[in-house]
Amino acid sequence: MITILGVDVDAGLVDRWRSWYCPSQQPFDVSRLSAEQLAHVPEGHSIELSPEVRDTFFVYSPGWRILNRAEYLAVPPDVRRALAKTRDRSLGAVRWPEDMVSGDDRAMIRYIEDGVSASRHRDVSESTWASAEQQLPEARRLAGTFASRSGPNCFGTVMGAAGVTGAEDEWMFQEPFEKWLAEVCAPTSRGHDGEPGVVLVWRDRDGLAVHAAVTLGEGWALNKPSQAWCSPRFVWPVKTTVLHSRRPGASVFRYRLTHPY
Repeated sequence: MITILGVDVDAGLVDRWRSWYCPSQQPFDVSRLSAEQLAHVPEGHSIELSPEVRDTFFVYSPGWRILNRAEYLAVPPDVRRALAKTRDRSLGAVRWPEDMVSGDDRAMIRYIEDGVSASRHRDVSESTWASAEQQLPEARRLAGTFASRSGPNCFGTVMGAAGVTGAEDEWMFQEPFEKWLAEVCAPTSRGHDGEPGVVLVWRDRDGLAVHAAVTLGEGWALNKPSQAWCSPRFVWPVKTTVLHSRRPGASVFRYRLTHPY
């Protein structure tokens, strides 16, 4: 058992994380290479990347080639450097399973912890949890946990906390989330953020929900920032949640849970 971002994680899940953070075949973004550089990069492998590996390397667009260690090392040094520079800064140096020293997970932990604060679920008082339980019966169980894979997202976390069975384990789309929101919530104002059961929904300029979190009371909120395997179900102050969840062109709307699901 290790603790990452304030969350206790068992050894079995950490083992799976290693395979997602440092797989034997890794995607490289070649869309920004020159034609001359690209000519030195092998075509690579036509494999279907797992959602977890896609999330690790931010593979959300075309223009990638999948290489193993031998293929990568066979590329001329200047092209290797160019490939490495296309990676997200949080990934650090290019690493392969052979480079991972047994028991040394520091690079992976830095990647997971990059840019986010630890969950503070242990700081929530018993009285706050008790007050939240009627509207959010599963919030305490979910708070300060990692999902077992990529996929489970912010919408499912909010619905799961409110008692929708299995929602926390799904990649919940906007349509079922909006249906649930209309059934059990009513619009409310900013002045209620200190109370439990206020659903915070970020919407883009077209009104599409792009993120959601829920208040626990006494200034706390439950928030899963993304669907990625490395994004836990945090408890943060509401102010921290709102600041961290800002998106260009998006505005936050508030809805109060009017009755248990």
